[in-house]
Amino acid sequence: MSDLLRPGLRHRLERELRGTAHHDAFTRGRYSTDASIYQVMPAAVVIAKTMDDIAVTLDAAREEGLSVTARGGGSSQCGQTVNSGVIVDFSRHLNRILEIDVEGRRAVVEPGIVLDELNRQLKPHGLWYPVDVSTASRATIGGMAANNSCGARSLRYGIMRDNVVSIDALMADGCARHFGHVERGSNDTLANDLVALGAREADEIAARFPSVSRRVGGYNIDALVPSPDPINLAHLLVGSEGTLAISTAVEIKLWPLPPARKALMACHFPTFRSAMEAAQHLVATGPTSVELVDATMIGLGREIAMFARTLDRFVKGEPEALLLVEFAEEDWDWSARKVASVHDVMADLGFGFGKGGVHEGGAVEILDPKLQAAIAEFRQAGLNIMMSMKDARKPVSFVEDCAVPLADLADYTERLTEVFERHGTKGTWYAHASVGCLHVRPVLNMKLDKDAKTMRAIAEEAFAMVREYKGSHSGEHGDGIVRSEFHEPMYGSRIVRAFEEVKDRFDPEARLNPNRVVHPPKMDDRTLMRYPPHYGAVALTPALDWSAWPGALGGFQGAVEMCNNNGACRKTVGGAMCPSYRVTRDERDVTRGRANTLRLALSGQLGADALTSEEMAETLSLCVSCKACKRECPTGVDMAKMKIEVTAARVKAHGLSLKDRLIAYLPRYAPKASRAGGLLALRDLPGIASLSEKLTGFAAGRSLPRFARDPFRDEEAARPGDGASPGVVLLADTFNRWFEPENLRAAVSVLSASGVPVHALAGEGRPLCCGRTYLAAGLVDEARAEARRMVEALAPHMAAGRPVIGLEPSCLFTLRDEFLSLLPGDATARIAENAFLFEEWYVAAAGRGEIVPPFEARPTKAYIHGHCHQKAFGAFSASQEALRLVPELQVEPIESSCCGMAGAFGYDAKTAEVSRQMGELSLLPAVRKAEAEAIIVADGTSCRHQIHDGAAREAIHVARVLEAALPRSPR
Repeated sequence: MSDLLRPGLRHRLERELRGTAHHDAFTRGRYSTDASIYQVMPAAVVIAKTMDDIAVTLDAAREEGLSVTARGGGSSQCGQTVNSGVIVDFSRHLNRILEIDVEGRRAVVEPGIVLDELNRQLKPHGLWYPVDVSTASRATIGGMAANNSCGARSLRYGIMRDNVVSIDALMADGCARHFGHVERGSNDTLANDLVALGAREADEIAARFPSVSRRVGGYNIDALVPSPDPINLAHLLVGSEGTLAISTAVEIKLWPLPPARKALMACHFPTFRSAMEAAQHLVATGPTSVELVDATMIGLGREIAMFARTLDRFVKGEPEALLLVEFAEEDWDWSARKVASVHDVMADLGFGFGKGGVHEGGAVEILDPKLQAAIAEFRQAGLNIMMSMKDARKPVSFVEDCAVPLADLADYTERLTEVFERHGTKGTWYAHASVGCLHVRPVLNMKLDKDAKTMRAIAEEAFAMVREYKGSHSGEHGDGIVRSEFHEPMYGSRIVRAFEEVKDRFDPEARLNPNRVVHPPKMDDRTLMRYPPHYGAVALTPALDWSAWPGALGGFQGAVEMCNNNGACRKTVGGAMCPSYRVTRDERDVTRGRANTLRLALSGQLGADALTSEEMAETLSLCVSCKACKRECPTGVDMAKMKIEVTAARVKAHGLSLKDRLIAYLPRYAPKASRAGGLLALRDLPGIASLSEKLTGFAAGRSLPRFARDPFRDEEAARPGDGASPGVVLLADTFNRWFEPENLRAAVSVLSASGVPVHALAGEGRPLCCGRTYLAAGLVDEARAEARRMVEALAPHMAAGRPVIGLEPSCLFTLRDEFLSLLPGDATARIAENAFLFEEWYVAAAGRGEIVPPFEARPTKAYIHGHCHQKAFGAFSASQEALRLVPELQVEPIESSCCGMAGAFGYDAKTAEVSRQMGELSLLPAVRKAEAEAIIVADGTSCRHQIHDGAAREAIHVARVLEAALPRSPR
């Protein structure tokens, strides 16, 4: 992957752009894919900062003979946002609302604004933009306009074309134009030519364009047909995939916020066909949306931690399909009547839980807003859930969103299933039953030439069937590379020639995203695919166990390839993923960008030694190993584990720095260092801190943790009780043992006061350690040795039925996570099943009636921040529940992502500033606003340090809050 730009062009871009131009292989590689099966290496990537940057890029690329492709969130599923010229990223900087007209219900926005962010800013005005695509957390308005996106509620609000008023854009020659309503008698040559084309082709358009609402393929030349309404040229740009002009501002129609109170019905069906037959009858009741969830999606969802609990709350039995029917009416009584009508429809169709059992189907009413939101999150993640199969074969998008009339839906899906079976595969189904647009993905291995041929054969049969039903082969996700070549059979040669005429009129030199919509390549050209014929693997013996995934490198490569590029990690609100991206908004610093870089390196596409290169180290440098992706990425991309693997390879190639050595071996030298704690504390004096930074790499502006004068001793945990109960064994982690022993002592006090026997966990010689610090430095063998010591020490406790509990989330969850990759086997698995955070175990035991919490009232308020690993393992709720065991204590969780400290990350001079910025995103401002008398609670050592440094407040562990609420002995 050599530099594809001539020095002159490169220097011009660097000189004239206010943004940045990248021509290195790693950055270009990150922009070579979108959420499709395709990969096309660009010549350069421009991160535009102003609209003038777009004009500069167009001019420079034209001189060089390069194309220009505009890109938003990069979540296109058909290959629309990959091409061989210059890729321009709008999402990082060009994302403002330029104008809001509340009374007129309209807004003007820059193309790079993300839908969720737009709606967040519109909400105080009582408005929203209702084209609610499932990728709303990362889809940009410019990308949605280019794609003619639709959303789940298009039945009520229409699609993108219906909600775009006008577009300002740059033409291929750099000239600016406004596209909107065409005035009669205009002297605009381009407008007149287009209107004439519409009049000329009106009869052919009427004869060939499908009448279904979900038709987004080709160019919208039907918008040019004379009608009583004014012609709007913006509607021609909508759906053009950046091939006609590049949008610089989009004027959109806004709608009043939907009512907060909604009614949701989960209609269960015993067979897939019965659900498809019922769709038209349910649509007749007037819902806002009707969404399909099939048995495959339910089964995969139950294997994903963040969705399993949600499914258990509303899915009854083992249905083959669900139709989720939503009503959102201003008049609640009207919604209630519609709910009743759904029950009537289901009864008329012969479905009802009272007629023989769950297997016969029926409707479940869901009125709880929180459960509705959780179900919506599950449904929106449908694509990624389907892609979570740990198999060499994956559901592939190419007949993804064909749309047929509702009356034909059952026959179409049944026949398409037969097509899949005939070709030796099966399909996964979900999405928009309300408009006859079901997302179906046949399961194929796109590394195999035979499966690429199968893909084409299925596509040809499926599209022929769609034409038979007078449907649309492109119903939501656009054309790109996948469907563009099939326009001629769908629309006929005359219409396709008209498409080409439009392209030539706008872009005669084919500089804008060429070979998409018109003049396309073959959809099964493997040289354009993410897994081309030469795709392979570098030589690498993984340090960790990756056997849960198929593929090369012991499954490591397969685990990396689980990233399907859909970009859920690019969200900036809600959850915890991906904290560093929320600061930098750089594609390099998001889970998807890291996974793409790893995939390219592991397959040899970034050159020799790419895995251990400085560029790879830089790619992973801002990954804080928060594990949020492990939980929140619907395909389970575990970048924290991948970073350990890559760091281990780098250490083998280049060795350890002094800073990394000091981090890794902390458990070994801590006993001696603790005896010199007073002397070591001098390091934080200004002059010494600056010298320390130069020598060790620890930031001078960060105080280092202070060693306690009285570290925790294992024997302090020995409170065995009367032997009637096996009790618990306490893991005294390195950080609480040597820096904050009061937390461990508090836990012992609470357990003892609650009548719980406590056993010490001691090893031979030095104290036991989970190996977390070694893993952070890539010393996997040392971490494995520590894990083996821990497993041996825990063996008798496991035999006695005694769970191990710990206080530091990053250490305790190492037993539940990394131990399984370090020492796979029954003994480790048993420990993982019986390892709990202190409050996890305590709350569960109290719930089972095994202990009676002895706490006295504390009439105050506690704000609690969740450690990333608590959130990743679904344990944060237990921390809140533990605090609520204290009478009169008000508990309020802080809505925050990662604190930013993240172990050694916040101490590193190279990353300390990003660490502070991460803290300032949400956590630190929330703590500063907390009442002075309120308690700030955080279980993580790093979290407490960040709060102290950044907000000048003391945060304490849950155990200390509970200890303070114990009854005080009379004096």
